Amino acid sequence: MKKIIVLFVVFLSLMRFSATADEGMWIPMFIDRLNYVDMQKMGLKLTAEEIYSVNHNSLKDAIVIFGRGCTGEVVSDQGLILTNHHCGYGSIQSVSSVEHDYLTNGFWAKSQAEEIPATGLTVQFLISMADVTTEMLAGTTEQTTEAERAEILKKNRKSIETKATAGTHYNAIVKDYFEGNEFYLLVYETFKDIRFVGAPPEVIGKFGADTDNWMWPRHTGDFSMFRVYANADNQPADYSADNKPYKPRHSLPVSIAGIEKGDFAMIMGNPGTTDRYLTSWGVDMAVEETGPTIVKIREEKLRVMREGMDASEKVRLQYASKYAGTANYWKFFIGQTKGLKRLKVADQKKRIEADFNAWMDASPMETAQYGSALPLIAGAYDVITQYNVSRLYYSEAIIRGSEVLGYANRFDKLKQLLADKASTPEAISAEIKSLQGGVNGQFKDFNGEVDRNMLATMLSMFSKNVNPNHQPTYFTKLAAKYKGDFVAMAAEIFKKSTFVCPDKVNAFLAKPSAKTIEKDPAYLMMQAFMTQYTALQKSTETAMFDLQKGNRLFLAGLRDMQPSRKFYPNANSTMRLTYGTVEDYYPADAVHFDFTTNLDGVMEKEDPLVREFMVTDRMKEIYKAKDYGPYGNADGTMTVNFLTNHDITGGNSGSPVIDGQGRLIGLAFDGNWEAMSGNIAFESKLQRTINVDIRYVMLIIDKYAGAQNLIDEMVIVNDRPQK
Repeated sequence: MKKIIVLFVVFLSLMRFSATADEGMWIPMFIDRLNYVDMQKMGLKLTAEEIYSVNHNSLKDAIVIFGRGCTGEVVSDQGLILTNHHCGYGSIQSVSSVEHDYLTNGFWAKSQAEEIPATGLTVQFLISMADVTTEMLAGTTEQTTEAERAEILKKNRKSIETKATAGTHYNAIVKDYFEGNEFYLLVYETFKDIRFVGAPPEVIGKFGADTDNWMWPRHTGDFSMFRVYANADNQPADYSADNKPYKPRHSLPVSIAGIEKGDFAMIMGNPGTTDRYLTSWGVDMAVEETGPTIVKIREEKLRVMREGMDASEKVRLQYASKYAGTANYWKFFIGQTKGLKRLKVADQKKRIEADFNAWMDASPMETAQYGSALPLIAGAYDVITQYNVSRLYYSEAIIRGSEVLGYANRFDKLKQLLADKASTPEAISAEIKSLQGGVNGQFKDFNGEVDRNMLATMLSMFSKNVNPNHQPTYFTKLAAKYKGDFVAMAAEIFKKSTFVCPDKVNAFLAKPSAKTIEKDPAYLMMQAFMTQYTALQKSTETAMFDLQKGNRLFLAGLRDMQPSRKFYPNANSTMRLTYGTVEDYYPADAVHFDFTTNLDGVMEKEDPLVREFMVTDRMKEIYKAKDYGPYGNADGTMTVNFLTNHDITGGNSGSPVIDGQGRLIGLAFDGNWEAMSGNIAFESKLQRTINVDIRYVMLIIDKYAGAQNLIDEMVIVNDRPQK
């Protein structure tokens, strides 16, 4: 009887955990084993080898990590890259000025000679991936403590990465999967000479901006174009006028045949972070503390930036990228908190945990192996929640707050070198040179008044909302001295600090001294914060190790409990594949959303008084004439965006949406509001990916920009895939 009950519990667990075809961020190297048959049934025509191969050209060779957190794809044999407008936004902003405002006006290079170097931007191609679990765990046993394990893994990781890249120009990283139960080595080829090729004006590329962010229906032409350059050997090199366009191993053909409901599609990209195996304790903390706290802090940061941006066109351009980055996840956390509550995700997790306990109770062997998992997790959260809000304020309000504090902290190494009699003149000179090289970059997009107001606001919030026992003594004494007047405190710091303008910094670097740094009020403030923050981290160190071990055991136990289930690991900024179909959805009772939007909706949303809903005269001309060329629909409409039921998250921005024959049909750029809990719990009936139709991209390049040179270098096909 007991065995029957256990089998029934496992059956219920399978029902709760079972992944639908549209759920899962799958490791491409395992597609043949885990997903290929299902994908074929849905409409895939490629072989598994054509999707991912180390020995032959495959789709993976056209997919890149774009910059620090997006995806891009190669769309020509000359290294032309497509990604989202919001992914290229920072680079576009960095090469813009009030005189050449490429954010507002757009930009199109009509020849390769006109392409603009995007300093600091990188593009990474995945060369290979390999299971190194055995090598990583060498030297560990069941008796190894978490602290010891961390040191062993660190040592093994360095050895594996060094060995993998010896004698090559590649870079490598070992990532953990399934909460540290498995490890994989990823080898990349990283290119540094990337040039800005083209982008529509932001009233197209960001149409709807914050208002429409995470929302459907959507009408955004979210794309931009860059090019990868290489040396004479087709290998990475620093910028040089002698470099040539990179010759890729594979590039994606562009399909302008259009999409229909139910069409098979897949997305390959580099999703950033998910936490699908998070327990109920973690969900409760996210709902009650983490989300609301981040939203509260970011609202104030956005207000301060917006005040400065509204008052000055120069400031608007300087802070455009910073504002967009802050706003994106401000709104995300609002939606995630609402979604987790509405879908009662914590209750779902508790049922899973109850099933897990019931499964263990039926077997002394499983209890012995996994019985400590949930108690470790529960105990860890008891400690972590005591410090969670304080840690969030340190992270969001201080470390990511005023730029002056962070910049002052960069001079700590120079202070130590200057104060140490054993330091060599060469070491000091090298550090000075490095700091001098960063001055222009620091102050190009910096406004002293905005940052002073940011400092005052963040210090005030920190003082009011952080446990007094978690605040630096230096800060509390200073707050008392100024009687809580943080505006006056910030003004004094800016008046006396060396690190508030380029002239002061350059003058200091011409004649540096340790005492100047040591007495600087911005440096002193940041040092006090970082010292206290380190102490807080130390207070939760044991709890974090317990949480790490508990999560690892819990997931290992779930995999043992459900041997027939196909598990996928949490996202970790490495290449994944997700597959599904073009679909509409029903977000609420009596509410239905179609799977496409068209240019009619752009005109309906137009508001010439609101920047994010302005429509250019040229777009109006194209719309009025219905001059859509081969990109329009048979009924005379022009599709802008479409929906799929793919499983994506941040980092997938810019990912290619690919049809069953390996052709580009769109670019993923957003998720929908009703499924903002998706990083923690995937809801197949609600979760949708918002994509810009490749035909709209081509319309903008061709009819709007007249960039025939770019059209000519792409392979364009116009036939519907066979079903």
